[in-house]
Amino acid sequence: MRVGYFQFDPVFGEVARNLDLVTARLEQVEADLIVLPELFATGYQFISKEEVLRLAEPVPDGETTKWLADLARRRRVTIVAGLPERAGLQCFNSAVVVGPKGFIGCYRKTHLFFEETLFFMPGDSGFHVWDIGIAKVGVMICFDWFYPEAARTLALQGADIIAHPSNLVLPHCPDSMVTRCLENRVFSVTANRIGSEARGGKERLTFIGMSEIVSPRGSILHRAPREADDLAIVEIDPAEARTKALNSYNDLLRDRRPALYGV
Repeated sequence: MRVGYFQFDPVFGEVARNLDLVTARLEQVEADLIVLPELFATGYQFISKEEVLRLAEPVPDGETTKWLADLARRRRVTIVAGLPERAGLQCFNSAVVVGPKGFIGCYRKTHLFFEETLFFMPGDSGFHVWDIGIAKVGVMICFDWFYPEAARTLALQGADIIAHPSNLVLPHCPDSMVTRCLENRVFSVTANRIGSEARGGKERLTFIGMSEIVSPRGSILHRAPREADDLAIVEIDPAEARTKALNSYNDLLRDRRPALYGV
């Protein structure tokens, strides 16, 4: 199975330009799963709720989701991509999953970071795993990595791969995803962005790049640079994520003791 990500620097608010850039790059590769960053087509640093409402789109009927579905159909690929979702007067920081046959599902970010709490509702979708045929894919978004319950919930639902659209500004995630993969025996594909935004007089946010693909044994199969576009495709065997045994005595999921974990 060929999995990958596209790390780039979207221009805030220029949705058509960002979509054209992604199209041009993804037309060049053959893959089974591609992950794009969080809010990949709009940019990240909103300055008002009105701006969020203007750039947010319904799912699955919005133009960005339809564009992604068309690209997925033409390229015969599953795409996971972050976007602002509008549902009535509420907005969510969401990620859509589309494939060769169209829309598959939508995840709404559970753990909002920093000023996202001003503009988005906390996600209410719960964590889901989708069977795309060749593998089972779960989704979490950016700051969700900080909560080990997120990745564990996806692993317990049978995820082989965690797709992780991100706009990371804290430095810790790339190394921490090694632990998330080790403790759950799953692959992960983190798609971050690069560049910076300083809009409306706000403090500048600088995104750290370093998108990566990590194996169930904690090996970094590929990591992007901090400040450059990177389109990476790696071949994996998703079956490696289906054996949770560490040795002849220990199985990561079987040996859990949930009755003792309550507080």
